[in-house]
Amino acid sequence: MATTETKDQSATTAGTTTIAEGVVEKIVGIAARTVPGVHDLGGGAARAIGSLRSAIGQQDRGQGVKVEVGERQVAADVTLVAEYPEELQAVASAVRGAVARAIVELLGMEPAEINVTVADVYIPGDDSEDGEREPRVA
Repeated sequence: MATTETKDQSATTAGTTTIAEGVVEKIVGIAARTVPGVHDLGGGAARAIGSLRSAIGQQDRGQGVKVEVGERQVAADVTLVAEYPEELQAVASAVRGAVARAIVELLGMEPAEINVTVADVYIPGDDSEDGEREPRVA
């Protein structure tokens, strides 16, 4: 958990602010999902669990995200599924930028390291609604 000492300038009251790692994971996950070319977050197992959660009306916004939170810095590991035919290096770079901005602007902390792993590529049309593929020949 991140704990920072703050001084409320309006009332000059000293105190601490603690930000739970789960909150940081959600913020990082939301920021990563805003990047064009990101289809989903997480590896295969995380996405399977995410599908089950979605079926019961819950969503894990921190899925596919691991963070280490220090007093002033955040390190994040983001695992994602990119959309085909996006340039993977460009998507990863854009994710790093979006996550870094969120860490600075929303958490008031410094991004120490942001690692991006592209675990899969989503190809539209590969998933039919009933789970079966269309026949290749007539």
